[in-house]
Amino acid sequence: MVTLDIDLTIEQYHQALDEFVKGNPEPVLKIFSQREDVSLANPLGPTALGRKQVVETAERAASYLQDGQPMRFETIVKVVTPDIAFTVHTERTMAKLVGRQDFAPIVLRVTTIFRLEDGAWKIVHRHADPIVTQQPVDSILQK
Repeated sequence: MVTLDIDLTIEQYHQALDEFVKGNPEPVLKIFSQREDVSLANPLGPTALGRKQVVETAERAASYLQDGQPMRFETIVKVVTPDIAFTVHTERTMAKLVGRQDFAPIVLRVTTIFRLEDGAWKIVHRHADPIVTQQPVDSILQK
């Protein structure tokens, strides 16, 4: 759906993420930019650059999830300009990791950058990591 309303796009994105934690990356990928400067930094690996890598990375990440419950989003900040918007929020859900029978909590700190492209808001970058509490300084050291 083409929309100039960033709030509507963010709502569609949140609904798409509900599908993602059920193992279906397609609704999220529809909101990502088709352009080659798109990127994705998920908690499972290095940053994906370009549409092909973003699709592969999102599909791989979604394949590890199943039976996810609807997400809760805690917005920390939202900034909107005429051409660029970004959100910083915490995502909370429960899902089963493939091969496990029990639900596990998933909590991520997320920054999402949107760009207005051809009359629609598209994601050009998403960064998500599990750091939602204060960490010791040595946690930044490479192991």
